[in-house]
Amino acid sequence: MKIKVTDLMELAKKILKLQGYSEEEAQTISDVLMYAQLRGNNQGLVKLIGKGMPKNPKAGEIKIVKETRISALLDGNKNQGMVVMKKALEVALSKAKENGFAIVGTNNTSTSTGAIGYYARQIAEQGYIGFVFAGSPETVNAHGSYQPIFGTNPLAIGMPSAKDPVVLDMATASMAYYGLIEAKTAGRNIPHGMAYDSSGNITTDPAKAMEGAIMPFDRGYKSSGLSLMVEILTGPLVQASFTGIGDTKGNWGNLIFIIDPELLTDRDDLRNQVSQLVEKVKATKKLPTTDEILVPGERGGKLASERKRRNEIEIEDNLYREIIVASGGQP
Repeated sequence: MKIKVTDLMELAKKILKLQGYSEEEAQTISDVLMYAQLRGNNQGLVKLIGKGMPKNPKAGEIKIVKETRISALLDGNKNQGMVVMKKALEVALSKAKENGFAIVGTNNTSTSTGAIGYYARQIAEQGYIGFVFAGSPETVNAHGSYQPIFGTNPLAIGMPSAKDPVVLDMATASMAYYGLIEAKTAGRNIPHGMAYDSSGNITTDPAKAMEGAIMPFDRGYKSSGLSLMVEILTGPLVQASFTGIGDTKGNWGNLIFIIDPELLTDRDDLRNQVSQLVEKVKATKKLPTTDEILVPGERGGKLASERKRRNEIEIEDNLYREIIVASGGQP
């Protein structure tokens, strides 16, 4: 069904307030969720249905526990992941603007940070190069195994451009865990070759996949190796849990680092040359089955812009009913 974008945003904020968040926190979280929803990314409002993301009653002050002029480690103190990442981004940008580089890690959160391209894009929009990594509990197998050991371990890279930033946002898994929830909610199967059940059989049933493991994105050793590296960056490096070691239900880790292009070149030159590169890539010869060459983030960006312009978005019927229920209404 179709719904106004502004109405959907208000529903999201209403749900978050019902789940214990302040007005400011609800705005922060709904901004990230709507960024994903508008782009057709499964890190959107599906996160609010079912058990949702209620605020942890033990949440306390977000604290910097280790710091230098170019780095900081934040104890999220059981706050929602997106709220903690907002603080981490603020700290990282401040340090990068002053020193040319910044690396900021977080730990002690237990909820998703959402579509991490949201943070990478904000960095790139300010003329900096941004890298964002997110950890989570064991849902993905290592190459050659069917036991879940890694998180879906997404990474995002944002590059400034004279036009729209170029933003790569990808899980190192074949799909995000919330893709399973989204498929289960819609009553549809997932594609073949994406996940194992608990016995190591390939399954298209999202419920069985939740009990088993999601495969790495290329079903091979390269994505498995990349997932391991993200696991290290969001686990041992930031003093968070990893691969079943430590409190994997309550101590997830994340990492941001930002580079000022001025360390190596002129910032405006980089923007212009990135735009030239993008135009060159998009002008390459197309296969007969290809309408347009797209660069990372372009498809979602166009979709989001069009939906905002029309103030209208198509949302799956079952998901909408669940959102209404979560907001206290009747399905």
